[in-house]
Amino acid sequence: MADPVAQTSLDDGHRGTVAGDRPAGELAAAHGLADGDLVAMFRTLALARALDERMWILNRAGRLPFVISGQGHEGAQVGLAWALRRGHDWVAPFYRSVATCLALGMTPRDLMLANYAKASDLGSGGRQMPGHYGSPMHKLVSVSSPVATQILHATGIALAAKLRQTGQVAVAIMGEGSSNQGDVHEALNFAAIHRLPLVFIVENNGYSISVPAEKEVSVRDVAVRAAGYGIPGVVVDGTDVLACYEAGLDAVARARMGGGPTLVEAKVVRLTAHSSDDQQTKYRSEESLAEGRAHDPLPIFRSQLRAAGVLTPALEDAMAAQIAAAVDDATAFAEAEPDPDPATAMDWVYAERWPGEQPPPWHQAATSGSGR
Repeated sequence: MADPVAQTSLDDGHRGTVAGDRPAGELAAAHGLADGDLVAMFRTLALARALDERMWILNRAGRLPFVISGQGHEGAQVGLAWALRRGHDWVAPFYRSVATCLALGMTPRDLMLANYAKASDLGSGGRQMPGHYGSPMHKLVSVSSPVATQILHATGIALAAKLRQTGQVAVAIMGEGSSNQGDVHEALNFAAIHRLPLVFIVENNGYSISVPAEKEVSVRDVAVRAAGYGIPGVVVDGTDVLACYEAGLDAVARARMGGGPTLVEAKVVRLTAHSSDDQQTKYRSEESLAEGRAHDPLPIFRSQLRAAGVLTPALEDAMAAQIAAAVDDATAFAEAEPDPDPATAMDWVYAERWPGEQPPPWHQAATSGSGR
């Protein structure tokens, strides 16, 4: 059975890429987009939220062992990812990158297979823990559990892209807590010296597990650290999808044209506990939680698109039904897929063909005819 959500095409620059677009309205035109692009961005954000909420339900029902949420980060993730060339540029995500992975082509089934650790999981064949997304076919590097190691992976990819003159850009994504790791500063220094086609993204939600930012970072904005490496540092409102898109466009264009790396800090909110093993009410006041909910990017973007006449009630109703069907389908599909064969436990420890190098038949069926 094909995946019921057909992903929207995101080609070079992502401008005017949605089949059947009506002409761009004022809001879309101001950002070099078509109305259909805005609808696709909202759909991706809403789908990420719905999947994330389902993961929590499955965890509480004993079906998934662990959840680490991207709720509150989706606006920044969708906006920044929209600036990339999907299937061409490389991204090293982190464990909250649900919306990033969807925006770059992974499907709800792909993400659920990863969370269920099924044999057909694109990232590792069921060998990673939940939230460790990856897919070679989508140029998404599988997340590693040691914090911030993906930053050096992305730096190596950017170096290879420069040496091979592929025109690719690499993106490294982290939280503000990760930005304190030595790996990050080594990567920043190396990338700056060699003017690599690389964008560093910090999704700053104000908490490193239970530690507030003022006790983990010595500066108000992580982006100011960029000055120490002679590269631009940009702070953007991570709850503003289109502001993040513009910041991403600038950073990606600079990297692709040989200008070197940029450090982009998106100020986001964390709407859930750090993970399903955390109880944030132990260290966050109700006032703090309410403040976060007031800056939820999903209703903010919805209101913006409604005011611009891009979202209509009929379109929202159809989209909600489509998303609900996709989440139900992904859940049922992952539940029914086989677990990895224990006899294969030692496979892929060394250099061998990884399971994600060729898409499974169901994934081909899901993506055919989607306009990509």
